[in-house]
Amino acid sequence: MIAVVDYGMGNIRSVTKAFETAGATVEVTHNPRTISDAEAIVLPGVGAFARGMKNLKKLNIIPSIHEAAEKKTPVLGICLGLQLLFTESEEHGVHKGLGLINGRVKKFPESVKIPHMGWNNVKVEKQNVKCKMFDGIADDSHFYFVHSYYVEPEDKDVIVGTTEYGPEFVSAINKDSIWGVQFHPEKSSENGLEILRNFCGYAK
Repeated sequence: MIAVVDYGMGNIRSVTKAFETAGATVEVTHNPRTISDAEAIVLPGVGAFARGMKNLKKLNIIPSIHEAAEKKTPVLGICLGLQLLFTESEEHGVHKGLGLINGRVKKFPESVKIPHMGWNNVKVEKQNVKCKMFDGIADDSHFYFVHSYYVEPEDKDVIVGTTEYGPEFVSAINKDSIWGVQFHPEKSSENGLEILRNFCGYAK
């Protein structure tokens, strides 16, 4: 069972439908015990970093996510969900994140139009060969993005994919049982579904 965390930050229905299409059994929940007991966890999200952390704290979900990560339960962060995995964000001030990945969430430079919205390609970083995220997906395949901030991990070995939008930014990460993508696989057609299938396969 995959627990999709519902903390009031959007796109829950489309993520759930995409996982069901990929063959997964999904439970949408904000129950801390259900989340900590799940076989895999998906943290989706659209919106502001500070509000996301506030909602997770209010629902007492943060300890459950930490407990699951310590048990090596597979976790997938999508868009805002990816950003929340990091130490802190500079979105509208400095705000602490979940701290599962050391690094910072930063804003795109003023030289590019924000938000970064639409289809863009992802270059797979070959050094992270153990991660099965992009199995069956061609390098430089396109995925759908909507975001104004990007993640900057301290440890470059967690980087699985990068994308160019002005500067090159990190669009996919993996550390132990934690996966994260800046794009929306649920809106990325067959390539996105393959990402979700790969996550389900890893969770098994």
